[in-house]
Amino acid sequence: MSETATSPKPEAQGAVPPEANPSSAPALSVEATRPETLETPADSAAPRHKLNPWRLRAEPTAFGRLLAGVACIGLLVAVWTLVTWGQVEERIVSPAVIGSPAEILGSFKSLWFDRALTRNLAASIWRVIQGFGLAALVGVPLGIACGAWPKFGAFVAPISIFGRNVPISALVPLTLLWFGIEELQKVMFLFLACVMFVVFDSARAVASVDERYVNTALTLGARPHQVLFKVLVPLALPDIFGSARLLFGLAFGYIILAEMVNQTSGIGALILTSQRRGPMEHVYLALVAITLVAYGIDRLLLFAQRRLFPYREEG
Repeated sequence: MSETATSPKPEAQGAVPPEANPSSAPALSVEATRPETLETPADSAAPRHKLNPWRLRAEPTAFGRLLAGVACIGLLVAVWTLVTWGQVEERIVSPAVIGSPAEILGSFKSLWFDRALTRNLAASIWRVIQGFGLAALVGVPLGIACGAWPKFGAFVAPISIFGRNVPISALVPLTLLWFGIEELQKVMFLFLACVMFVVFDSARAVASVDERYVNTALTLGARPHQVLFKVLVPLALPDIFGSARLLFGLAFGYIILAEMVNQTSGIGALILTSQRRGPMEHVYLALVAITLVAYGIDRLLLFAQRRLFPYREEG
């Protein structure tokens, strides 16, 4: 018996397997071959993130900033009114500590006319101008020299560190011993309290100037004094001015301490006299007055800073 082997039917000549034939494969559209854009959780949350006013580092608008400041003041006045409301014996806080807003505002007339508020303010401002002006006159050139020549800065460093870390109140008896109790003592107290801060900030401003400006000037043939006065000082001046503006405001805090010695005139003398002899309402009004004056001068200096250095606007 002969076995009949069934052999596979030979494929036609020239036939191509279906999987190898590109024409038989299903046509893919361009959209199908393009990778899908997946929406990440960050993208889906972006609109909600932008609408969230309490997100980290969210800058408020100008109106929002104003509204927040008014809300803060309103809250403080509301709490103040609450603790000083009613008759004297019914109040949460005794009127010997702080009066009600109406009582304090009502004493402004006597402070203005009887206690010469404007004259005392003018005396304090003039002392601040003298003391801080002397500190800037000495501290800025010394700081520029420290920043331009680091070896000289290392030489001055011990005095600078001591002057910036000594308790300010400790300077009062020293200035009384060195300069007496008259006007010179108050001016020199402000000078000693501020001068080393001016030196340090001026030196840091000069040292922070990029070295490539110095190298470029030297490559072009500039001499050392030309590099100092035409490269380092002009580039450091915006930072020096900004620092001096902030330190000038700090000097207003020191003047109160200086004027409590030999109480002849000034806001410090007015505050201490009112605290000892009354009325206590004048203490709070004098503090508000000197704060508003210091803030106004700071805004004027900021305006001048933006005019002088429009390319380095900083608030």
